[in-house]
Parts: sequence; structure tokens; C-alpha cells
Amino acid sequence: MPLESCMILLDNSEFMRNGDYIPTRLEAQSDAANMIVNQKTQSNPESTVGVIAMSSSGPSSGAELLVSPTDDLGKILSALHGVPFCGEMVRNGKDAVDIAASVQVATLALKHRRNKNGAQRIVLFVGSPLTCAEARSFIKAGKQLKKNNVFIDVIAMGELGDNEPKLRELVDAANGSSANEEGAERNCHLVTIPAGVLPSDVLITSPIFRGDAAPMGGDMGAAAAGGAGGGGGDTFAQYGGVDPNMDPELAMALRVSMEEERARQERVSAAAAESNQEEKSGDGEDDAAAANNAESMEGITAGVENDEDALLQQALAMSMAENQASSTTEETTAAAGESTAMDMGDDDDDAAMQMA
Repeated sequence: MPLESCMILLDNSEFMRNGDYIPTRLEAQSDAANMIVNQKTQSNPESTVGVIAMSSSGPSSGAELLVSPTDDLGKILSALHGVPFCGEMVRNGKDAVDIAASVQVATLALKHRRNKNGAQRIVLFVGSPLTCAEARSFIKAGKQLKKNNVFIDVIAMGELGDNEPKLRELVDAANGSSANEEGAERNCHLVTIPAGVLPSDVLITSPIFRGDAAPMGGDMGAAAAGGAGGGGGDTFAQYGGVDPNMDPELAMALRVSMEEERARQERVSAAAAESNQEEKSGDGEDDAAAANNAESMEGITAGVENDEDALLQQALAMSMAENQASSTTEETTAAAGESTAMDMGDDDDDAAMQMA
């Protein structure tokens, strides 16, 4: 990641006591900010980070600079974990936090940074309702950021119905009109965190954490809540999206778990393929047996037909033989009768001659 100076704006109003994020909005915000600080400082050793609390206990009750942009990780983490609840729920018709004024303070802090090289970025956490602020004030603040070449990433936690349209106006103005063209890159992002979801789980797969520029429409809405763990384009996808430099034990555990799951899926796929092969072989054997049975039946049928023909021929021959025998017997009987008659005639003639 290139050199960058970043200011983190934390919402520490009384609304951050809400428990819709575990354990509270303030502690969930602190966890996400801690992750971003580690990512910024470890990606480039010359990058600097500062911290601003958007509510203070002073007379102005406005933004308070806790740490100027620095590369001292100890100072940054100490400021993050020492942010108290401040401000009032409603202040004379004003919101609990003044986003435009806080962004202006952060811009001034970045302007007076020690290392003038590198990009400038503001990471803004918002968990308080923005019911009194007008949309034009957000547009004006976004255009001022665009003019000063300052990028802004906004993380909305809670009160999304009222806050998201106004915060999107801020981000769109900071991106400029050219970002509305198709395929244009957007260096400023808006991420909304639904209630009950850890912000760190959503941010780890977002452009805010990866540090890349999202294309048009790349702002992540509530649907990004399902992005816990490593995404397809994540730099640390083999470690489940966790930087091994930040938490080597967790990264290694996730990597081992992913390898085991991959091996299990391969075994399941191999077993399924083998089962399909066996089923195909069994079907082939059944088809061959059926073909053999059909051939046998055809042979048996042909044999039966041949036997019937033979029997018919035999019966016909016997019938003809009987007819011939009967004719021969009748002829023999007739001949015998004629012979007897002739013999009797001869005897009569002899007797007549003797009497004469």
C-alpha cells in the first residue's frame, strides 16, 4: 500500500452506549478502528495516523484532537482505547456530533502533517442520528475534501435509515462528478454495518481495509454483512482474510481449517465420482444380462416353433401312411372276394357237368 496519512474520527456521543452492536457501539467502533490502524501502519512504515473524538466535555462540546498524525503506534492505540462518552443526546436543535466541523478539523490536521508526501485520507465513524444536519452541509464538506485532495471513508453504525442518504451525499461529493461515469474508480467509500454484526468482520473484506479503489457502485451497503472472512480478491485469502502479521496464530488456524475443509471436499467429490462409476458399471452389467435373457428367450421361442413344425410334419406323414394302408387293405379284400366268387362259379359248373 502506498504512503498515506490518515485521520480517524470517532463518534463518542451518548448514543454510542447502545448495545445493538456487541458489546456496545463504542467498543465495536474501537475494535474496528484498532484493526484499521494496524493495517495502515504495517502496510507502509512511513504512514501516519491521527485520532479525533467528535464529542468533547469542553465548553464547545465539539471535535477534539487526541493525536496528531504520527507513526507512533503506542500513542495511537492509547488514544483509541481512552475515548470516553461525551456530549449530550440533543444540543439546542443540533445533532450529538457535528460531522462537517469534525471533517474540517481533520482536514486541518492533515494539512499540518510532518510528512507532506503521500495521500490524505479520513476514516469517519458515525453512530449517532443525523436528524438536524441538512444534506447541503454534507455536500459542501465533500466538495471541500475534493478540492483539498483528501479522500474519505465513512462507516455507518446504527441509525441507518436517517444517516445513510446524507452520508452518501458526502461520499459522492468527495468522489466528484467524474466518479458517476460508468467504470470510474471511487477512492471514497461508504460502508453500512447492520445491527448485530461486528464492524471488523465487514471491514476486513471492504475497500477501506484492502486499500483498493472500488469501481462505480462499489460502495458496500448492508449486503456486505455477509462478507465475514476472506473474499475472493483479498490479499490474505489463504489465511481467511486475516493479516498473519497482525494475528499469526489466528491466521495459521484459519489456514489449517481451510486446508482441512478443502481436503474433506475433495474426498467427498472423489467418493461421489467413484459411486457414480460403480452405478454406471452396474447398469452396464444389467443391460448385458437383459440382452442375454432376451437372446435366450428368442432361442427358446424359435426352438418351440421348430418343434411344432416337426410335430405337424410327423402327424401329416402318419396320416398319409394310414390312408395308404387303408387303401391297400380295401384292394386286397376286393381281390379276395372276386377270387372266391370265381372259385364258387367253377365248382357249380363242375357239379352240373357230373349230374349230366
